Amino acid sequence: MERSEIKPYIAKRVAKEIHDGDVVNLGIGLPTMIPDYMDPSIKITLQSENGFIGLASVDPESDDAPYTVNAGGQPAGIEKDGMFFDSCTSFGIIRGGHVDATVLGSLQVDKHGNIANWIIPGKMVPGMGGAMDLVVGAKKVIVAMEHTQKGNPKILNDCTLPLTAQGQVNMIVTEMAVIDVTPDGLVLKEYNPEFTVEQIQAATEAELIISPDLKPIEA
Repeated sequence: MERSEIKPYIAKRVAKEIHDGDVVNLGIGLPTMIPDYMDPSIKITLQSENGFIGLASVDPESDDAPYTVNAGGQPAGIEKDGMFFDSCTSFGIIRGGHVDATVLGSLQVDKHGNIANWIIPGKMVPGMGGAMDLVVGAKKVIVAMEHTQKGNPKILNDCTLPLTAQGQVNMIVTEMAVIDVTPDGLVLKEYNPEFTVEQIQAATEAELIISPDLKPIEA
């Protein structure tokens, strides 16, 4: 698979997990591509932890672009029925369980559903942002990420980096596979036909349980 194809492929598959009427929080980077691949008949409400609901796309060259930014500092718009509020209200929405799904990237995920996505020790970062609250407060947590980092597995038996949260991940979507996190372990439910199951397992430290209903990804 060409590198230029990886992020769109993942975003297109994750888009199938978003349902009509959902309130959704999308992490920076790859997750912001997901609305581009959603069925136009599906209407969702995007929430941004920096204080608004009804997030919309905007032309970066628009006169309005400098005045509204998403949580990643990128120019954003707002739907006509959207609204702005303070940080306390924003995190009240998240912590109160009113976000149906959050999609975010990760540095590591493990077989227990633990996620480490905010810091590599020794490297400077601006902070955790809303990740800790989102992965605990959202009803469904989807990790959308590349399967490996420089050839090293990112799906592990146990995370080695500082955790963002324990046991909160529900699903992992990569360019190789769709994996459900269950009490019994990681279940491989869909695979990219460009890879064999053996290749996917070789790129994954944690042992994968092969679903009896395993099927190719339809992205």
